[in-house]
Amino acid sequence: MYGPWGKGNGVGCTRRASLLPHRQPTSRDSLSVLARTKGKSHAEWQKIKGGGALRSLSTPLKLKDIERLKAGDLIKITGEIFTARDQVYAQVLRGKTPPADMRNGVVYHCGPLVEKKGLKYEILSAGPTTSSRLDPMQVAFVRRTGVRAIIGKGGVEEEVAEGLRKAGCIYLAFTGGAGVLAALKIQQVRGVYWKDFGEAEAFWILNVKDFGPLVVAIDLHGKNLYRKT
Repeated sequence: MYGPWGKGNGVGCTRRASLLPHRQPTSRDSLSVLARTKGKSHAEWQKIKGGGALRSLSTPLKLKDIERLKAGDLIKITGEIFTARDQVYAQVLRGKTPPADMRNGVVYHCGPLVEKKGLKYEILSAGPTTSSRLDPMQVAFVRRTGVRAIIGKGGVEEEVAEGLRKAGCIYLAFTGGAGVLAALKIQQVRGVYWKDFGEAEAFWILNVKDFGPLVVAIDLHGKNLYRKT
């Protein structure tokens, strides 16, 4: 069953460094990267996954929309997303109210490179952070905030992946090293909070258009592209 929004405890997680890859190879094409990890050519992967067509999702996400997604699907997101890393996770789990209602939202594991021009911020680069560093807090954070999708790099531990599934949250992989590409998809900085932690650890609210391509790496049906077979 999917966990309700509200307070919850995380999944007990014994960290096993060898279980999943914690770094994603740099590539301009997420599809090619994951195809290689599955031992298939780019063309084979496209054929299996319906030609590699991108599906479009808008925030806030609907549960029925993410339930339709399967591991290996390619998507792009339009709407509002939030950045969150170690400090944001810790603050929320200590009981601090997030600066925005995150229910049915999308969290991006990212510490953006930012330039301030007058009163406005410009995101110069917004590459993904390795998600496994947040594993001890991952599931509890999702249950507390009610987010429906996490964007990051490298996947999460197997126990955490199962906890995300039960909480009704999918994991989307964005290719490492493509921070400038990600920045081009950001239309506006809606707000920045908890700046005392520094720009990389602050809570950023971003308006994005066609953010991606993102690969559904962990779906709600028990499939996990990072799982060793």
